[in-house]
Amino acid sequence: DSVGLLLDNDLPFFVAACNVWYLNSVEMESLTGYQAVQKALSLTLMQDPSPISTIVHFKVSAQGITLTDNQRKLFFRRHYPVNTVIFCALDPQDRKVFGFVARKQGSGTDNVCHLFAEHDPEQPASAIVNFVSKVMIGSQKKI
Repeated sequence: DSVGLLLDNDLPFFVAACNVWYLNSVEMESLTGYQAVQKALSLTLMQDPSPISTIVHFKVSAQGITLTDNQRKLFFRRHYPVNTVIFCALDPQDRKVFGFVARKQGSGTDNVCHLFAEHDPEQPASAIVNFVSKVMIGSQKKI
């Protein structure tokens, strides 16, 4: 499941990290689930000009998801606390694209869908999604 990702599976100290293409972040109002990922991708693909993509370091830990734009093209670092990440899935149309939905900072109802594409076939999008869904989102449901 976590090809090349899992460094330590001893909760709450697990960490997974890899490089992925950051595609876009799209505000979703209250939409979540697969519909949010599909809508965000559709809106992103329709944008003219296309949004600038960049390679980011995608780190998952007990604290949440941290994105670091190594080249600082679009941002330096963004952190999404574990309690704000509510959904993560592959795009049903493209196995190499995935997204996670997080509550918008300061909002109890508005969500943002963050889109990514696989960068390294050794670290497939499916493994990243499985890791986030099972370990991070799954751990919240047990609490």
